[in-house]
Amino acid sequence: MSRTALPFHAKDISALARSLRYQLAEREAMPGHVELLNMLARSIGHRNFQQLRAQARAAQRLNTLPAEPEPVDFRRVARLARCYDATGCLQRWPGKQSERIIALWVLWSRLPAKEDLSEPEVNMRLQAMHSFGDHALLRRELCDFGLMGRTRDCRTYWRVEQRMPAEAVATLQHLKLRSERAAKA
Repeated sequence: MSRTALPFHAKDISALARSLRYQLAEREAMPGHVELLNMLARSIGHRNFQQLRAQARAAQRLNTLPAEPEPVDFRRVARLARCYDATGCLQRWPGKQSERIIALWVLWSRLPAKEDLSEPEVNMRLQAMHSFGDHALLRRELCDFGLMGRTRDCRTYWRVEQRMPAEAVATLQHLKLRSERAAKA
């Protein structure tokens, strides 16, 4: 029989460990499989494992949560952040493809949604977002990765709406916090 993977997320691992310790201390013998599942579910705030499973299935049915949460490589986010200045302007094009894609997502997020732009407008916006002087590269890459669409004659461009990856969201949040700190200083 195949098993369905259920997301398990604890906001505070210390509280999780403390809760498990107390629950295990109350027992005389080692808990069975189902009892251990119930303990884990209770330690993150659910009544029992059945309630945790029901919540996860309902969330998946409603598409409010992905089947598995996306992992974030915070080391990659930190490396990529070095490519930006304190105001969030892209100073240099990242060397690694995986970091370039995240940088493209950051640019994508700063373009207007559901709005047609001419090529000069796209160029102007991209020039304002970077300082290494190659807006054409950025425009082509955005189109090649499917983050922007364009007509065959390249007169009209638009942002292709889609869900941002978790690493791109984490990068945006980091850049925003860093620019707010720089503005206060």
